[in-house]
Amino acid sequence: MHRRALIATPLAAPILASTAAAQAPSLATEEYMVPSGDPGIELFVRNKRPESMTAFAPGRSILFVHGATYPAHTAFDLPLGGLSWMDYIAGRGFDVWCMDIRGYGRSTRPPEMAQPAEANPPIVRGDTAVADISAVAAFIRAHRGLPRIVHMGWSWGSTLMGRFAADNPSQVERLILFAPPWLREGASPAAASTGATLGAWRTVTQAQARERWMNGVPEAKRAGLIPPGWFEHWAGVTWATDPDGLRRNPSVLRAPNGVLLDSREYAQAGRPYWDPAKVTAPTLLVVAEWDRDTPPSMATAIFPLLTNSPGKRLVMLAEGTHTILMERNRGALFQTVQGFLEETAAA
Repeated sequence: MHRRALIATPLAAPILASTAAAQAPSLATEEYMVPSGDPGIELFVRNKRPESMTAFAPGRSILFVHGATYPAHTAFDLPLGGLSWMDYIAGRGFDVWCMDIRGYGRSTRPPEMAQPAEANPPIVRGDTAVADISAVAAFIRAHRGLPRIVHMGWSWGSTLMGRFAADNPSQVERLILFAPPWLREGASPAAASTGATLGAWRTVTQAQARERWMNGVPEAKRAGLIPPGWFEHWAGVTWATDPDGLRRNPSVLRAPNGVLLDSREYAQAGRPYWDPAKVTAPTLLVVAEWDRDTPPSMATAIFPLLTNSPGKRLVMLAEGTHTILMERNRGALFQTVQGFLEETAAA
């Protein structure tokens, strides 16, 4: 290792950034490569917290994990308008962590990703990803001397964090599921460029990413959804995490296909990958109204199944997509999650 439902009111990004800049303390940033437990596979982890923070608590320590295609650190800690979501949370007195699962971002790419995609079956299935989360969560708990931390996932990351919370209830302080998938008919939008036979990994161009992002947005709202330059900034730093893909023309980002095989065998087959009834932590589900990757109907299907989650909550955000964390109305998401976190910290 190295060193109830509601519609949230949108908050303009410039206001969010200026308020945070006026109030936020200086932040410390540390990065680690955490052993996964499998030979040669290390997991990239980033931490941000107030420089003055010396005491740590379960309710103020949070781990974020990404979805099926893009890494965590280029979204969760991307400074848009001068502020990242990670900065926003850490600036309010929290110890914030994000991780890239193997095959994504700055974590080790399995050897199959150096071979033609068709040479191997899909890699990095859910059980492998959950094991990676378990390794990083154990590192954080040991590093901070804590019995539990808050777990948050985006998209596929919500499925993984839900499974982790169901299997390890004593290690989860609270659970946040942002754009959570559930059972579906047909393939997910992430599988749009794949064929009937899945190889080890797939490729995504920036044009495909933008098209998928805009899916479901009313035509009249498209021009104002993403502030100027934000998509280009995110795409630039995200595609740069895959130097081999960046050299292609057009450049591509490679992503493991294990998640797509899981989707076929679980979500599309009517089989849940995790059991919400086993979650005993307070849980927040949050989704945006224009999300076509994981529509609001999925979150509303999960909500009543959380029968043992005290204080569970479902929030739908207005005028946002699956990627609202990098859109004009991201302030609604930030405030919704922050309110849930700060209730935890005050309890």
